[in-house]
Amino acid sequence: QVQLVESGGGLVQAGGSLRLSCAASGGGFSSYNMGWFRQAPGNDREFVAGILRLGGNTFYADSVKGRFTISRDNAKNTVYLQMNSLKPEDTAVYYCAATSRWSASMEYEYIAWGQGTQVTVSA
Repeated sequence: QVQLVESGGGLVQAGGSLRLSCAASGGGFSSYNMGWFRQAPGNDREFVAGILRLGGNTFYADSVKGRFTISRDNAKNTVYLQMNSLKPEDTAVYYCAATSRWSASMEYEYIAWGQGTQVTVSA
């Protein structure tokens, strides 16, 4: 099964940008559809963005549409989340995850998860 490791989190001011990376190992990365989720303190984990295995199709939560961009490089076994115009309400631990389902946006549909990376946006 694929193993996932996120990086790129940190502290940024409102209006700033961050780029998260998720490196996959264990084989088969290009056969998985990938997603990003986030979890703020006291909240459930929520879907942020998804991308299909060949990278041609992406989909987003309404709260990040137009500000975040998901992409992937199958040659590097990596999926990215470019986050622009960040807001304090984007503060959360961000997780990448893998699924064999199409256009999956529910947590239970994903079979492998990274450990998460903290993103903090100050006002």
